[in-house]
Amino acid sequence: MNLALRLLPSELTCPTSENIQYANVNFLLFKPSVRVSCFIKKDDVQPSNYDRKNVTISCQLMHSQLEESFKRKKRLQVPLPLQKPDFVRTLLIDNYDSYTYNIYQELSVVNGVPPVVIQNDDWIWEELSHYLYEENAFDNIVISPGPGSPACPQDIGICLQLLHKCWDIPVLGVCLGHQALGYVHGAHIVHAPEPIHGRLSEVEHGGCQLFHGIPSGRNSGFKVVRYHSLVIDSKSLPEVLIPIAWTSSSSTHPFVGPKDHNISNALGTQTDKNVFIDSFSPKAENGTTRSPRVLMGIKHCTRPHYGVQFHPESVATFHGSQIFKNFRDITNEYWLRYRSSQSREKCVHSYAHMQVSSASRHCGDSYRSINSENSKVDHLNKVVNGHRHMVDDNAEMTRLEKFNVANVHHERTDRKCLKLKWRKYTHLASQVGGAKGIFCGLFGREPENTFWLDSSSTEKGRARFSFMGGKGGPLWKQLTFRLSDQSDGCSKGGGYLSMESCQGSTETRFLEEGFFDFLNKELQSYHYDEKDYEGLPFDFHGGYVGYIGYNLKSECGVASNRYKSETPDACFFFVDSLVAVDHKNDNVYILAIHEESSSMTQWLDDAEEKLLNLNGSEIMGSEKQYLHPLTCSSQKAGFAAEKSREQYIEDVKKCLEYIKDGESYELCLTTQMRKPIENLDSLGLYLHLRERNPAPYAAWLNFPKEDLCICCSSPERFLQLDRNNILEAKPIKGTIARGATAEEDEQLKLKLQLSEKDQAENLMIVDLLRNDLGRVCDPGSVHVPHLMDVESYATVHTMVSTIRGKKRSDASAVDCVRAAFPGGSMTGASKLRSMELLDSIESCSRGIYSGCIGFFSYNQTFDLNIVIRTVIIHDGEASIGAGGAIVSLSNPEDEYKEMILKTKAPAKAVIDFE
Repeated sequence: MNLALRLLPSELTCPTSENIQYANVNFLLFKPSVRVSCFIKKDDVQPSNYDRKNVTISCQLMHSQLEESFKRKKRLQVPLPLQKPDFVRTLLIDNYDSYTYNIYQELSVVNGVPPVVIQNDDWIWEELSHYLYEENAFDNIVISPGPGSPACPQDIGICLQLLHKCWDIPVLGVCLGHQALGYVHGAHIVHAPEPIHGRLSEVEHGGCQLFHGIPSGRNSGFKVVRYHSLVIDSKSLPEVLIPIAWTSSSSTHPFVGPKDHNISNALGTQTDKNVFIDSFSPKAENGTTRSPRVLMGIKHCTRPHYGVQFHPESVATFHGSQIFKNFRDITNEYWLRYRSSQSREKCVHSYAHMQVSSASRHCGDSYRSINSENSKVDHLNKVVNGHRHMVDDNAEMTRLEKFNVANVHHERTDRKCLKLKWRKYTHLASQVGGAKGIFCGLFGREPENTFWLDSSSTEKGRARFSFMGGKGGPLWKQLTFRLSDQSDGCSKGGGYLSMESCQGSTETRFLEEGFFDFLNKELQSYHYDEKDYEGLPFDFHGGYVGYIGYNLKSECGVASNRYKSETPDACFFFVDSLVAVDHKNDNVYILAIHEESSSMTQWLDDAEEKLLNLNGSEIMGSEKQYLHPLTCSSQKAGFAAEKSREQYIEDVKKCLEYIKDGESYELCLTTQMRKPIENLDSLGLYLHLRERNPAPYAAWLNFPKEDLCICCSSPERFLQLDRNNILEAKPIKGTIARGATAEEDEQLKLKLQLSEKDQAENLMIVDLLRNDLGRVCDPGSVHVPHLMDVESYATVHTMVSTIRGKKRSDASAVDCVRAAFPGGSMTGASKLRSMELLDSIESCSRGIYSGCIGFFSYNQTFDLNIVIRTVIIHDGEASIGAGGAIVSLSNPEDEYKEMILKTKAPAKAVIDFE
């Protein structure tokens, strides 16, 4: 009997994020994903051995559980009054994907409470069975997408056992979860006719309850985003699985087409009647055969199990939320018929005990000791089974969260009380030469130990403030961190931190828990009064300024780094005095922080005197020392690439093979350009670079003890957290050169905007960043106000999107960075698997390139860029990193040309200025 077909559709009110009663439930720590590729190729299928009427499960995990299943079903078939619950409790199985937390956000809003998230190898069957059947802790299960194939045990973990044994619990599989549902019942997993990643297809469905209220077919407006290289072979589908949705194998569409290129919001009901062809008909009007249909959805004939090949959680999928609502209703109606009221009451209490902070699970101090399977399960047992009388359904915090807060306060006995003093000078910036004149006049004569977070491109509101400073008062210090050679992923590896004080003394110590942990504790230790910075229009009031190198990905879930960075893995100044420039209002500010027992009034007086005494002639004189006559660059040695053109193209082809095999949706392949230099005036080079390639997130950093200068002209923001706890990311994906004439320039800009390949690149990273923000943001708050906007810079047009969300109150600033680092635009998706693959392809460490530069204010706001378009000067060498996103539509020759284009501006600046 098909239970799903007999149930009546119904709706629950979808709450807003403000009314959700939750405390966030996510227990697992990052773990490396080690696996090998193993899936069934279409050519390997033996139709003669396949009997649709007698399906045989060949998976070793599958075995008979008839007696146990009978007892469970008998217990669950107790009649229940027809009364809907207030919420639905979901167990979300994460297959190490970069989109799982987009599903988490959707389910949190649709279900009324956030799901519990575990990774596919966190629990063995006995543990999962305990929470499902003894604790009755979940109403349904969602299996996430993920890289790889369900035929590979390392890729799918416990999901196959779950699909086989949990026949009496509603299950929804997405992408890899959909393929697992087919595979566990005997269907074959094969290569798709072509890999489809980040592209839209229009879908036809058969009216199944999972698609209730959703249109179907050609020009219906039901377009979905697909991320997959493998599919269920429809010819091998057993009779127990019913196909419920299809699309053409070759019919895909750009999100923005020729007729709607001004569209900026993906959540409407856009249709594109001009490009869609009826791919569902086996014959076209002229009698030719259309491309074969690809399964987009299946369901089990008797179990409440469903699967969709596409991604309903993608920002560009139409009616995606409705699918999750429909699955919620399917779940409610299933249990209204088959679960007892006593069991339901028990579940409510069990779930309340399972509410544990996501940030604490993901990044917090309290759970770092939970680093083995047994300890995590033991801890969860205690949470579920302990002190149930303390649970209050309306409580804002669980007992465990209160314990965490108490521990934090206990650890903060050494908190430093900081005071801020500042002065404002109205309309002064233009009178003293702007940010450039101020920096050269105040800090340019002795640029050692100086910084300049430089919004040198402020048009169109891209950036508003610049911050600069040098070695300051008694709180100033420099932090230099290097990962240990033993960073093997077992416990993040740790590393060595060197701290230089303002007096010049140096202390070195080993950080077992790593740099992010140290920085988090440092920022948590500062106490401040918000009244001190009332009236300031910006969020940086002093604190840490510097960079985080790409290799610190080993503290964010990657098992290890194949190559050691030649530069420090992180380097920061603690800044206790600075100058800020408001480019919008032409105002200048000077700021100083000090401990309550001291004062920085003298620095403010001195800085004010120097600032007000700057004049035109002095500014011109200070700038001239950096201006070198330009000579013919063709006579000078250029940069040497780490890899030849031929090797880079071969690497692109490797990436395409990984994508074809389902190992990744997108891989951001990079390389390095290097050039020996002698006696180069690095500040002069930076001024030259900013003049010719201004950028909103540019930066100058000078660390003389490390023989390190950074000249950055980045157009890309990685992540920002403002004083209102709003997180923002602005990934760039899609780049094209500027045209020689205005007409050509506009044509190239439009070509980028309408490129399906570039849209796919951008969309994949937007969904990835939505996932990363979803780890630390309030449910329902993550949104995309700007999708695939094209911005123009001195040498290139780029495609930029904006993602925002409201930070959860229990997540710290460093938690937010660690959840998203490295920036997804520099890795690809799925992020963890992609970084592992890139480590195996690339031939050297990225170092500072692909990391981030910016500030962490002492009040826990931050703003960080992505390190691209940057010259690193270290140990007598200038290096420039560059690369591009490889997707299934990539052309190897074009990818090489794009990589070279991105090095053009910084490389020319070095050669011209040398």
